[in-house]
Amino acid sequence: MKIFCIGRNYVEHAKELNNPIPEKPLIFIKPATAVTRIQKPFYYPDFTKELHYEGEVVLKINKHGKHIEERFAHKYFNSFTLGLDFTARDIQNECKKKGHPWEIAKSFDGSAAIGDFVSFKDFELPINFTIKKNKEIVQTGSTQDMIFSFSKIISYISSIFTLQRGDLIFTGTPAGVGELNIGDVIEGFIGDQRLLYCKIK
Repeated sequence: MKIFCIGRNYVEHAKELNNPIPEKPLIFIKPATAVTRIQKPFYYPDFTKELHYEGEVVLKINKHGKHIEERFAHKYFNSFTLGLDFTARDIQNECKKKGHPWEIAKSFDGSAAIGDFVSFKDFELPINFTIKKNKEIVQTGSTQDMIFSFSKIISYISSIFTLQRGDLIFTGTPAGVGELNIGDVIEGFIGDQRLLYCKIK
């Protein structure tokens, strides 16, 4: 299983971190060891003092594909969930200043929390979602606001990497990312349906 993540896919999120708007999907990858399943706690890493949450829609690839045309991309996924791209923001900022890669800030063990997958057949597009921290809404997002659509993302990724059944794609986070502390609880909702729950320990 590969975990692809799309950075800066919402204009307002790029602005809140003072990043330029990308002209093509910005991809980074997390290893399979990054996955934290639903209901499992996330343990605050000892190498960071500024852990952030980034709530996202996550697609699951349902068949192998390479060089997928945008018009056929919808055939390569049929389920989604909400996920958290945990980020060691202090480490990431330090890496950026030095011009270094920042996988150590994004791809560490447990850094990809995922919820329960649901079928697209049960929901209408666009997908509107909310992320709550300690019962208060901190992020609201809609897939209609993404810079790059699901189809564009899949087509672009597959032009470089072979997509395989079971691969995950974190499609980007809207504005509202923020810091976490031990004891915080993060939840992700589609309407009133909770797909994601994660406690920070």
